[in-house]
Amino acid sequence: MSANNSEVSEHAQALFRELFLASPDAILVTAVDGHISAANPAVEQLFGYSETELIGNLVEILIPERFRDRHPHLRGGYVAAPSARPMGTGVELYGRRKDGTEFPVDIMLSPVESSGERSVLTVIRDITERKHAETALRRSEERFRLLVEGARDYAIFLLDPEGRVTTWNSGAERIKGYRAEEILGQHFSRFYPQESVERGKPQHELKVAAAKGRFEDEGWRIRKDGSRFWANVIITALRGQDGQLVGFSKVTRDFTDRKSAEESLVLELGKALLANPDIQRILGAIEASIQRLIPHDYATISLFDVSSPRQLQMQQLPSAEKQESPAQEVMLPIEGTPEGWVFVNQEPLLMTQIDDKKAGQPALQFKAGIKSGCWVPLNSRGEVIGTLFVGARREAAFDQRHVETLIQAASQIAGIIKIDHGFRRIVQLSSKLKEEKRYLEEELRTEYNFEEIVGESHGLRAVLKQVETVAPTAATVLILGETGTGKELIARSIHTISPRRDRTFVKLNCSAIPFGLLESELFGHEKGAFTGAISQRIGRLELAHMGTLFLDEIGDLPLELQPKLLRALQEKEIERLGGRRTITVDVRLIAATNRDLTRMVKAGEFRSDLYYRLRVFPITVPPLRERSTDIPLLVNYFVNKHAKRMNKHIATIPQETMAALCGWQWPGNVRELENFIERAVILTPGSTLRAPLAELEMFAEQTPVTSDPNFHAAEREHILRVLRETKGMIGGNGGAAEKLGLKRTTLNSKLRKLGIERSDYA
Repeated sequence: MSANNSEVSEHAQALFRELFLASPDAILVTAVDGHISAANPAVEQLFGYSETELIGNLVEILIPERFRDRHPHLRGGYVAAPSARPMGTGVELYGRRKDGTEFPVDIMLSPVESSGERSVLTVIRDITERKHAETALRRSEERFRLLVEGARDYAIFLLDPEGRVTTWNSGAERIKGYRAEEILGQHFSRFYPQESVERGKPQHELKVAAAKGRFEDEGWRIRKDGSRFWANVIITALRGQDGQLVGFSKVTRDFTDRKSAEESLVLELGKALLANPDIQRILGAIEASIQRLIPHDYATISLFDVSSPRQLQMQQLPSAEKQESPAQEVMLPIEGTPEGWVFVNQEPLLMTQIDDKKAGQPALQFKAGIKSGCWVPLNSRGEVIGTLFVGARREAAFDQRHVETLIQAASQIAGIIKIDHGFRRIVQLSSKLKEEKRYLEEELRTEYNFEEIVGESHGLRAVLKQVETVAPTAATVLILGETGTGKELIARSIHTISPRRDRTFVKLNCSAIPFGLLESELFGHEKGAFTGAISQRIGRLELAHMGTLFLDEIGDLPLELQPKLLRALQEKEIERLGGRRTITVDVRLIAATNRDLTRMVKAGEFRSDLYYRLRVFPITVPPLRERSTDIPLLVNYFVNKHAKRMNKHIATIPQETMAALCGWQWPGNVRELENFIERAVILTPGSTLRAPLAELEMFAEQTPVTSDPNFHAAEREHILRVLRETKGMIGGNGGAAEKLGLKRTTLNSKLRKLGIERSDYA
């Protein structure tokens, strides 16, 4: 039996020895007089001493010097009344390493006795990381406490899972009127009107917050004194690491002033609309309402107009108090302006943020002396129809609270604007824009009337007679002719002398727009109809309502779109892409093409039903080669036109030059002639037109068009005149080749071809 006990004892000692050496905590064994008798490897790693330095030395070498004098006394007291002392007793203890550095420790003491000798077992643990974490937590908690307590404009408090108040900040005391000792432990339903409590609103809010994580609401709440206030409330569910609900946080803001201002704004606008729906009066009502809401020096409204899809129409709001007359409407580009940035991004923008957001500079506001302000979108139920700006002539007059207030006000204003269709067209209906429209239309009449259709030939007179005949009717016109014959001028002339002349003339080149966009250009699209459709777009058919639509190059209209165009013409109805609403359009259509539509119909490249619908009244514009008697008139007209534009005075057109121009076939028709004359005006240094006739000769060599014999004679005389001016010098600076715009070798070749000898000019 004793042998077995001996074996057990040896096994226990071996096990203790293994635990002693492998322990991650530092373990010391000290005699009652404080001398170290054993130390495990963790002690060496923690304190930096070797085992030989520790054994036999006093334990005080591991204690900071400021505590060493008192430690023997404390050690003696422990030896006199030994007991097990666990870690975590709350005593601040520190260790000292061999290099003199100190660190916080937690210590466990336990008396041991072996072979009649008493010792003390000490387990030491480094708690530096834990101390850092505790310090950081205390600081974080302190900062959070200061934040919550300092937020006097916000009632911030916590609820337990049943809805009882567990914390209370100074903002809650100010807003609701309760002191912390009065409200802690009470159910938060006491903040609600009786009718809300009876409907179960408080419990419903907690239920939604628990299910969705968050609940936000605005409504009436009750203070301690029984008075009501309009509150914005956010309730957030709080859950532990295990996902269990531990309570709720609740943030409440008093929006009573804002609510009153909003109600006043809506009432004021409603009165203005009912009493007298005059634009200036409505603008004044908006300004007065915003002024009561947020005092300011300057305010504008910018509205999106479908007829100008890349611009916003801005109107300064009139100030009744200062008796200022409103500034005239201004067209602002969407790109590069703060108004456009807010409209596109649908976000508010403070004036201090325009550089960071790269939103463009507010030139008009700066011009008015505005130093601070903010823009907000006019958003009505998800549709942004424009922007609202409010500014002041002092720095830092606006902050985030003003932005939130303006967003709410802008929502109300947008709703009023959306209801009143006439108000949404504020700028179009203004007298200034009416005058501008009349002025622009007069300009169109001047520039595109018969005055620019130059000529007296029989063919041209026949065309103009047809224009005068068909213009008073509503018939569809198909203008046929080669490229460059002036088909668009004929179309504009028809519109200008038609009963629709006071309406819009809208044109669309069917070959200049990719197929994927052509349908949208014609019929328009709704927001979100396809990728990239970030806003609603009005199509050309809708823009031309009660006016004239000119479809150039109608022969290039894709087959897929031809039935839709035919239906629009016959039914006078369209639908935008992505839309379901039928829109009535009354459009007078004029189409033009340089292609043979009859051949295309036979080849199945153009629908016959659309062709016959277009060919109600065909007009064929003759090419320039068939009315050569008009060329001198056109040459003189274009010379005067471009010389005036370039501030030049050209009084003479050489006879040989005019003869050459009249002899050329002009495959590009009037457009080619005008471009040639413009180039000649650019090259002319004096008062006599110097035309680069050699270019026409070079072109003639590359084309099957046969030139008139007179052309060669005119060219010969032209070259001789230039050679005489240069005194026979062919090459070099100022030579004939340079003046004629030719290479020297090319000019020498022409001299041989035209039979020009040196004796002819030298």
